[in-house]
Amino acid sequence: MTRESRGIQSIEVGGELLRALARSGEPMMLRDLAREAGMPPAKAHPYLVSFSRIGLIEQDETTGRYEIGALALELGLISLRRQSAVRIATPRIAALADSINHAVSLSVWGTHGATVVRLEEPSHPVHIAMRVGSVVALLETATGRAFAAFMPPNAVKTALESGLDRLGVGYNPKRETITAKTTEMLAEVQSRGLARAIGDPLPGVNAFAAPVFDHAGHVALVITAMGPEGTFDAGWDSAIAAALRDCASDISRQLGHGTVRGVDIAMK
Repeated sequence: MTRESRGIQSIEVGGELLRALARSGEPMMLRDLAREAGMPPAKAHPYLVSFSRIGLIEQDETTGRYEIGALALELGLISLRRQSAVRIATPRIAALADSINHAVSLSVWGTHGATVVRLEEPSHPVHIAMRVGSVVALLETATGRAFAAFMPPNAVKTALESGLDRLGVGYNPKRETITAKTTEMLAEVQSRGLARAIGDPLPGVNAFAAPVFDHAGHVALVITAMGPEGTFDAGWDSAIAAALRDCASDISRQLGHGTVRGVDIAMK
């Protein structure tokens, strides 16, 4: 039997105040913070004084409300930076591939553009051109479009004009890069939160791709589900589309996107 290490009870008690403040996500008055932490205000106050001195919390001089301090924000940012999007996403795409019974890939933005770093195969064989290490075209594939729609426009423009993805799967050397049609296509991806490819550029293969965002709102990676046209429902309201959206949203939340703490840290 493993012996439990000895701790400092007062720190653990005070930690309830920090947890209560984190749960709230908003500045709190002493009485409310103490109540949420399950202690009288007179007991909570000395903890708050000490936490303020070391920067874990701070008090607004005008309102008297307590909020997360500079040290806590710094620690949170360090934690977020240490989170590996690929590490977090890998077991989730495996579960997604099992649930939809289609191939699922993870791609990151690499030296030559959108690059596949993980691929989960379904139980049935699927003949696709993508493998781990493959680069995919920016405008011609669902994966590439998901990156192009949510990356900074200047970065996308530079990548297209330089032919960064010229070695990518599906790349069309005759394509026109910045056109009204391109802008309309990427606007639809932004609106739906998904990119879609139906039998093109891979004949007989449909695909959906969804972006995953980090705490600062940047695209950390793209998840792509793909499968044969005959069994892969490419409808925008299909079960596959919904499962992919849910998976990408869950990983984004794990990376701090869309949470009060994540927004606060990004703004600091």
